[in-house]
Amino acid sequence: MDLDKRPQTAPRPATAPAAGPAAGPGLRASDAERDHYAAILREALAEGRLTAEEHTERVEAVYSSRTQAQLEPLVADLPRPGAASVPPAAAGASGQAGPQESLFAVFSESVRRGHWRPAPRIRAIAVFGSVEIDLSEAVFEHRHLTIQAIAVFGSVEIRVPENVTLHGSGSGVLGQFEVDGLQATEPEAPSVQVDGFAVLGSVEAKPKRGRFIKELSRHLRKRLG
Repeated sequence: MDLDKRPQTAPRPATAPAAGPAAGPGLRASDAERDHYAAILREALAEGRLTAEEHTERVEAVYSSRTQAQLEPLVADLPRPGAASVPPAAAGASGQAGPQESLFAVFSESVRRGHWRPAPRIRAIAVFGSVEIDLSEAVFEHRHLTIQAIAVFGSVEIRVPENVTLHGSGSGVLGQFEVDGLQATEPEAPSVQVDGFAVLGSVEAKPKRGRFIKELSRHLRKRLG
């Protein structure tokens, strides 16, 4: 007696468990992490490990990176200064508290002027572009203001009222980093600290002549406590 011949169905392979978050495209990079990698490149430039052109290319890549995986190859061939340094995430947390405002100009221009309220921390980055920060008419809601200025084949210009304190420190590599120090007569007046560097570009911070915070004493009592 003939039997129906039916093809045997091959057993299905076990379904692989769904990939977890680790299989994703990569963790997003933070501003603090980008700054950390830019500092490694700056140190390498100062030590002669990178040419100005190589440094410029890598800094551009750092600030255009979106994930941590994109950042690491940019410093893979460089030593890490301070092996016991604080990790990038922790470094950001240990800095000055408060909100941060960022101004970027890549082959473009970014301007902040007029009647505005600056955040206590400002990052100004100009790559083949220009950033202008005019605080002469700004409303200071914080006693201490820190500006990190980075210019690569570009310029960052900062102007402040004549009755605030202005100081800073930075470096220029085939470029100019200039802060015209200013000491306010009022000890509780707002202070502006400018840090950063310029590579084949310029960072300039100075008082704007004829501009003052009007009625500074009343302003301090009302705004700064």
